[in-house]
Amino acid sequence: MTQFLSLLLNGISLGAIYALIALGFVIIFKASEVVSFTHGSLLLLGAYTIARLSGPIGFLPAVLVGVGFTALAAFLVERLVINQLRGAPVISLAIVTIGVDIVILTELIRQIGPDILNVPHPWGSDSVRIGSVGISENRLIAMGVAAVLIVAFFVAFKYSSWGVAMRASAEDGEAAALMGIRQGRVSALAWVVAGVLAAVAALFLVGAPTPGVSAAAYTVALRAFPAAILGGLDSTGGALVGGLLIGITEALAAGYQEQLSFLGRGFGEVAPYVVMIVVLLVRPSGLFGTKELTRV
Repeated sequence: MTQFLSLLLNGISLGAIYALIALGFVIIFKASEVVSFTHGSLLLLGAYTIARLSGPIGFLPAVLVGVGFTALAAFLVERLVINQLRGAPVISLAIVTIGVDIVILTELIRQIGPDILNVPHPWGSDSVRIGSVGISENRLIAMGVAAVLIVAFFVAFKYSSWGVAMRASAEDGEAAALMGIRQGRVSALAWVVAGVLAAVAALFLVGAPTPGVSAAAYTVALRAFPAAILGGLDSTGGALVGGLLIGITEALAAGYQEQLSFLGRGFGEVAPYVVMIVVLLVRPSGLFGTKELTRV
């Protein structure tokens, strides 16, 4: 039971980080109807910037610069690429984001090389115990920060003018435009928010128990993508639920790897995709996604 509770707590903390990344996927899709595959490179860009600048300027300034730089990169992608292709088929926009992702990722991998860059988190790599259950301080702080950011996002999404404009654009883009909502501005701000969330997630993903920043950090965003699909690509609440489900699934599959050895080595890494496929077979639009109806 202690092992199960420990895996469950670590899965929830990992799921909270995945939820931040999945929220980025969802808000970009709701604002611009683009399935963005640039999140992997944006996440790695945030982690790399924080790691490189932590020594020269200090941890907190490096975090602020890293978050700002990642948000700026996301903004430039939207302005220079996505905005120029507004109205193009969805599949074309998705392929374009894959191309942008490859360009950014290739340069980052070249800069990082074979090294593992350390981010000097002030809280270090110590663990804390809650009763008989242990969890790293990094993951515990990640849960708290993610909770604050998610609550702030949902409040802004419901009550701010930007949130109202995004919901209106997602509901009926043409009607929203006729009412004076500037969809380009809504889309640009959505990309900026997604960049901020990716950088914050990266800060905690490269801390304990992860050894540091390497090219492998890119794959984390790929595991967060099933969270967005699982919950529903047009559902912000679904991103939260999907992130938690994927995090818990991955943690339990990795923790009980010996008992699941008949499924092959490394099953924990593919478990999120297995869960996503099973759910989509039952609910193609995701757990909370909107099912589109077509009148014939």
